[in-house]
Amino acid sequence: MKDFKKYYTLPAEPQDVFMALTNPFTIELWSGYKAIMDANVGTEFSLWEGDISGQNIEIIENKKIVQEWYFGEQEEKSIVTMNIFENKKGSQVELKHTNIPDEDYDNIIEGWNEYYFGALKSFLEIE
Repeated sequence: MKDFKKYYTLPAEPQDVFMALTNPFTIELWSGYKAIMDANVGTEFSLWEGDISGQNIEIIENKKIVQEWYFGEQEEKSIVTMNIFENKKGSQVELKHTNIPDEDYDNIIEGWNEYYFGALKSFLEIE
């Protein structure tokens, strides 16, 4: 199991970043795939046609999203924490992803950088 931590700078206010990460219609716009998501604790989500699925376990509007990501029969929970901060360029997201299965690590990191925050940044730059 591996952990990953990275900071992403996004050209939008924290409330816009939060909405882009929790509103299924907005997620579909930047990801290109239908999304099941909302900003309520205890709800399950599904992104990228089920490639990513899990449950929202803590939500602080415009500030923090904590999710459990499902990886089959894994005993240790894989937890994603996104803290959203205002900065001079818009927002910064501190991403922490714990307990990533070794065999999935490289694909998960590429996904965060290219398809998740890379796509989100490109979408917000157009807005």
